[in-house]
Amino acid sequence: MKKILMMTLLLGMMFNSYGQGIKIPAPSPGQTIKQDFSLSTIEVVYSRPVIKGRKIFGDIVPFGKLWRTGANSPTKFTFGEDVKVGGQSLKAGSYQVMSIPSEKSWVIIFSKGTNGVFNYNASEDVLKVTVPSTTLASSVESFAIQFSDVTANKLNIQMAWEKTSVSIPVETDVDSKIMGSIDRAMNIDSKPYFEAASYYFETGRDIKKALEWATKAAEANPTAYWVFHLKAKIQVKTGDKVGAKATALKSIELAKAGKNDDYVALNQKLIDSL
Repeated sequence: MKKILMMTLLLGMMFNSYGQGIKIPAPSPGQTIKQDFSLSTIEVVYSRPVIKGRKIFGDIVPFGKLWRTGANSPTKFTFGEDVKVGGQSLKAGSYQVMSIPSEKSWVIIFSKGTNGVFNYNASEDVLKVTVPSTTLASSVESFAIQFSDVTANKLNIQMAWEKTSVSIPVETDVDSKIMGSIDRAMNIDSKPYFEAASYYFETGRDIKKALEWATKAAEANPTAYWVFHLKAKIQVKTGDKVGAKATALKSIELAKAGKNDDYVALNQKLIDSL
């Protein structure tokens, strides 16, 4: 009786296991990448098909025909703020991205649709941009999308597979947004002197105003070695080498007290360059 009971339990476990299915790796695994950009983020969700010894462009992916730009579910780009793609305006939001590859260029399509290439509706297109394709020296086995050349207001979204790569330029007008924020912030009691001075210095704006704000930031934070380092860099740019050295030495003193060797080294490098 006990043997019969055990066999029944084992068979039940086996049938239950089969009923749940078997989990195996996806042949075109999904990937989500996210990049901080300007004052928000850009997110890409896509699948990564693999070459597996096949010829891709001009064969598996025919030239001149709509391609899902990946595999499985439609590829999706999400922009956290308004941008320009290839010089054309695109509102913040999520878009299904498809492409039409050819030998020398790709047409990249941003669509508000959700049905993929199999139920493509051109009326749902929001933007189309043509970008040149380049030939790579070595082959990329798995289709890849990545961000490159990231700055405060520009980046490229690169797509590569086999020996083909395309780059989609994206930019945004972050400067006017930040300048507006600075103007508004300087009219409140707690003024962001350090942040404003940093932005003016990094973007080559009114250097005297940057120095004024850095000085006020240092007065408000007399132990902040990073503030004194910024002030020293600004003084260098104004041509005040004597003042820059004195400020850098003060920053070194404060950095040593704060046990931050990185800022000690940065200030010493600045002094050595004078």
